[in-house]
Amino acid sequence: MVITLNTIATCERTMMLAARRSRNVCSETQFVRGLATVSPVQPVSSNHKVVVIGGGSAGIALSHQLLRKGNFKQDDIAIIDPAILHHYQPGWTLVGGGLKNKEDLHRPLSSLINPKFKFYNKSVGLISPTENHLTLNDGDKVNYEHLIVAPGITVDIGSVKGLSEALANPDALVSSIYDYKYCDKAFEDIKKFKKGHALFTQPAGVVKCAGAPQKIMWLALDHWKRAGLYNPGQSSEINISFATGLPTMFGVPKYAAKLDGLRVERGVAGDFQHDLIAIDGNTATFAGPGGQEVKKNFDFLHVSPKNKPHAFIKESGLANDAGYADVDDATLRHKKHANVWSLGDASSLPTSKTVAAITSQAPVLVNNLLGSFEGKEPSAVYNGYTSCPLLTGDKKVLLAEFKYAGVPEESFKRWIGVDQVEPRRAFYHLKKDFFPWVYFKHHVNGTWGGPKGLIR
Repeated sequence: MVITLNTIATCERTMMLAARRSRNVCSETQFVRGLATVSPVQPVSSNHKVVVIGGGSAGIALSHQLLRKGNFKQDDIAIIDPAILHHYQPGWTLVGGGLKNKEDLHRPLSSLINPKFKFYNKSVGLISPTENHLTLNDGDKVNYEHLIVAPGITVDIGSVKGLSEALANPDALVSSIYDYKYCDKAFEDIKKFKKGHALFTQPAGVVKCAGAPQKIMWLALDHWKRAGLYNPGQSSEINISFATGLPTMFGVPKYAAKLDGLRVERGVAGDFQHDLIAIDGNTATFAGPGGQEVKKNFDFLHVSPKNKPHAFIKESGLANDAGYADVDDATLRHKKHANVWSLGDASSLPTSKTVAAITSQAPVLVNNLLGSFEGKEPSAVYNGYTSCPLLTGDKKVLLAEFKYAGVPEESFKRWIGVDQVEPRRAFYHLKKDFFPWVYFKHHVNGTWGGPKGLIR
């Protein structure tokens, strides 16, 4: 064999390439082994003076009121909420009645939160009230001195069998203003509906804004009346019925009597103690009086589903039997844990769940919580105030205001002697124009006190 310089050079190149490949394989093997031995990321633990669960109507207003009233430094107050958008939910009734666009009634949640807050855009896994901390869904731990439980409640679409499928069917005239995804479908269905039986429902039990299920009915009736499709007391293309799980039109006797009078005057059939449990095609099934099953046919259906509390409140041992944060009706402090508080829809407070209620609850909680930092017992008292601006059609609103035990607490009657049981055009503009404006202008930053006006 003749060995030439070219042969030697070729051999050297082959040996160098083989060595390089060997080193690369070794490096890759070491890298893979290294990955296998890397320790998992450890959960993070953070400390705050006040932790607020929820960035909705209750949590956002309460947090900003605390910040403005107390001597809090950067990150002393933390807000926890997984939402991307903050919704003005009372406006969904207006959307369903064709009076507002739903896109105008929300803001990015992060844009509403003061930069002095620590914002956890996450959900809560579990609260450990005896250890003063909670665990987020990613495993991180958040320690607190005081905890405010204000995550609101959720709409239980599953409480009505077949409702989810009916809502998702674009050809079915079935809608609900209680869901952002479908609140504008309500008005589209109202416009499409020309003839037949229109059925509106209200559940037994807890529901956000107990007047909303009939507000959308009055707005729909108003639309059909203007279109010449509905003539109370005469032959009409459309007939309307209101099926409610409650024994009356409203929980406050004064307003219930007026609303029932409007129902009779406008030719709306009333089916009381009828709780919707299922939808199958154009048949609605109710649990009727005495528990018997009642079936009703419909051509148009608006459903107000039941609402339910978040499971983590009950799982954390903070809830009453119904699943709501178990707080004192007057002071809003938890009955077992002195450094836990609650307001808004998630609380056990026995009043209607509305934004108006929050405007009166938040200042009470702020006063009592700040006092507790100084070792004082709660002194501020919440009297159960809430309000329900009942749209009744004809561009009028019955402005119901009341406190615990259904006792009327009417602001305009106190100020100018107006009996608010009568629907009025001025109240309509409060509901349609003023309240959405004041919500994003003042409520979310903690400067709106409801009937008390602007607060410092």
